Amino acid sequence: MTGVRTRTMLAAATAIALSAALAAPAFARDAGGGHEATREAMVAAVKDGVPGVTATARKNGRGWSATEGVGNLKTGEPRSTVDRYRVGSITKTFVATVLLQLEAEGRLSLEDSVDKWLPGTVRGNGHDGSRITLRQLLNHTSGIYNYTADDDFVRTYFLKDGFFQHRYDTMSPGELVAIAMNHRPDFAPGTSWNYSNTNYVLAGMVIERVTGHPYGKEIRHRIINPLGLHATSVPGTRVTVPRPSSRAYSKLAEESTGPTYDVTRFNPSPAQAAGEMISNSTDLNRFYTALLKGKLLPRKQLTKMKTTVEVDGIPNAGYGLGLIERELSCGTTVWGHGGGIHGSVSEGVTTADGKHSLAFNFNGDWSGDTDAVIEAEFCGRR
Repeated sequence: MTGVRTRTMLAAATAIALSAALAAPAFARDAGGGHEATREAMVAAVKDGVPGVTATARKNGRGWSATEGVGNLKTGEPRSTVDRYRVGSITKTFVATVLLQLEAEGRLSLEDSVDKWLPGTVRGNGHDGSRITLRQLLNHTSGIYNYTADDDFVRTYFLKDGFFQHRYDTMSPGELVAIAMNHRPDFAPGTSWNYSNTNYVLAGMVIERVTGHPYGKEIRHRIINPLGLHATSVPGTRVTVPRPSSRAYSKLAEESTGPTYDVTRFNPSPAQAAGEMISNSTDLNRFYTALLKGKLLPRKQLTKMKTTVEVDGIPNAGYGLGLIERELSCGTTVWGHGGGIHGSVSEGVTTADGKHSLAFNFNGDWSGDTDAVIEAEFCGRR
């Protein structure tokens, strides 16, 4: 939900060691199938402080799954390879896919202004929805302020006192956009790049305006059901994660030290179409593989989705339409998205031909190196 390479809700991770007594035996299928470096990177993440990791890869038709660490700090119960978890900003790829499907059907254009579909919604303090296109929402070049950067929002939903008081609050998309409108834009539309969750809240609102259905219903109808993504859901205001699942943990602080809190239960509506979805690693691999193989979008729309803009501060990466391109150290290029939300950090990436995919989750949001796991899987080292 928060950022492209999020490690926590608020701050970069530093190493936090868990007691060795909490470490659970690892589980793996297809042992020795060429994923040894990935396992090492998962072990390193747990040593760095992540309570537990679950990962699934698929390469040339062969699957591999493994876990490290624990799913429950109190009981020591290990994570499961079929764990469901909150995927945060991976939601954005689903939302962008639906909008591009609607374009392919002739129901909207990426060059439509936001005002065409949501008149008067993006107004105030220099924001002007008549000058912002749907494409600029999807590739984060709109300049619209990111509502999750608002200081009051951070205190209310990301820090300890606010979270425990407001964890079950329901917020509407309009309320979230209104927070952003209280701030100046980051830049004039199309002149720069900045990750803004407000863009995708608006994208979800556009889907509802065009179709007459909530964005979650369109995702279920167009993606979840056709692909048989049985572990994937758009929870709305539901506060629980369906079983099988592990507990989720956070520091709920600007520092990555201090007490660890169980943040499994909360109302994800403050994330909306920017990051509320739940899935598992098998489903994410199936989704990104189908997307990159052209099973969800016509060639024209998939090409648009893969047309990237430069991402400030992240070398060898570009942002398309809800899809991130990354060139790894060994020259392999992967496509996908990462996501962070309370107690959960996830990644889903796939090669352009769809033949090699990886999805995994950390059930703690303050430490661990997701890039190291990706590098290990696709380049054979961490």
